[in-house]
Amino acid sequence: MSQNLQVAVCLFPGVTTTDYQGPVELLGIFSAKNRTRALNGISNNLPDLTIDFTYLSHTLEPVVPTAGPRVQPDRTYDEAQEQFDIVLVPGGPNVNPPAACNTFITRQSPGAKYVLSVCTGSLILARLGILDGHHATTNKRAFRSVVEETKDRDITWVAKARWATSEDKRIWTGSGITAGMDMAGGFLDYLVGEELGRACRSFIELSMKGQDDDEFAAYQGLI
Repeated sequence: MSQNLQVAVCLFPGVTTTDYQGPVELLGIFSAKNRTRALNGISNNLPDLTIDFTYLSHTLEPVVPTAGPRVQPDRTYDEAQEQFDIVLVPGGPNVNPPAACNTFITRQSPGAKYVLSVCTGSLILARLGILDGHHATTNKRAFRSVVEETKDRDITWVAKARWATSEDKRIWTGSGITAGMDMAGGFLDYLVGEELGRACRSFIELSMKGQDDDEFAAYQGLI
């Protein structure tokens, strides 16, 4: 069965580039433009799957991240009225995206097949009520402040986790920054199986940490 997953990448001023670009680098192997080149010879039993990305922001002005070059969004949140299959929410220091971003995530989340966040992107989801009733994690340096801010919400914050998922595997939250690539690796394994997932990781030479392989919870004194 053919599956074409459309991903909305949520951008905002001060976003951390690696939060989203790390997962995009791995999942983008299945993009329409990369699929044939990247997957050629990897397997004789490839799933009929494509994953493509749309970069959104509150305006069409280049987005200034915490580090790295400005990013040109494809469309604005208001322009993107169709339902996306995956919503990818990165984070950043003092994360406070424009209202249009929050409105878009709130509108999209109920109909999305998957909602993914990296770093303090999970705080954005928590503020919007999307993590209520679920397990989640976040950047370990920001962990205490995130838990304190959301203490009145029904969220089970997992301190020792490279990433966490909801029970139905619809919501995936990654820990700090580079953990987004590990989360994306786990997510890809879930979509296409561990054997093909490993082959894809070898293409970008990603040595993936497991879901519970988290050294930073102890380093930050959380456990």
